[in-house]
Amino acid sequence: MKDYYGILEVNEKASQEIIEKAYKTLVKKYHPDLYSSVEKREAEKKLKEINEAYNILSDSFLRSQYDLELQKERTRVQTSQNTSRENNQNYQQTITRQRNENISGNKRKKKKTEYVRNKSNVGTIFGLVDLVKDLWANKPEKTERRKMNQTDWLAIGLTIVALLIIGVILWFIPFTNGWMRQLLFENPIFNFIGGLFS
Repeated sequence: MKDYYGILEVNEKASQEIIEKAYKTLVKKYHPDLYSSVEKREAEKKLKEINEAYNILSDSFLRSQYDLELQKERTRVQTSQNTSRENNQNYQQTITRQRNENISGNKRKKKKTEYVRNKSNVGTIFGLVDLVKDLWANKPEKTERRKMNQTDWLAIGLTIVALLIIGVILWFIPFTNGWMRQLLFENPIFNFIGGLFS
């Protein structure tokens, strides 16, 4: 809602004479003929607002209607500010209560770490890597390890099977056979592992 009193630079309780005097002063100040082409457009816009404000505030009926609407708008804004202030206070109280509960809960017993997995990676190599990282970082207790459900173990098994199948396929493709032989028979790590089993 436009602030017509602000546009005319008068108080809300200003008399008709003061409003008329302010209007005449502003019309002289923002008359478009006093400005260059760029500033002229701004002066025209300002003069249009001044005329609109004067038309409302100079008519006693329209002014009383405008004052009622202005009061309703202020009440609405005040109510919304009070509501948002109350919501903010409630939010702060909730946060404080949760912190206090967490602190008291931590004093009573140590917070257990939970195994969390990324469901989008289940059944992939990345899922297996994430699982190992989580298990290593959190080092869950035996009871928590038991919580790992069947889908986790199935994902680990399927990942291992998929890696073995990919290895076999690569072994029988002529283009990659030489690379696989080099990896398996000339790699010191695989030679060491093979030495352990022989």
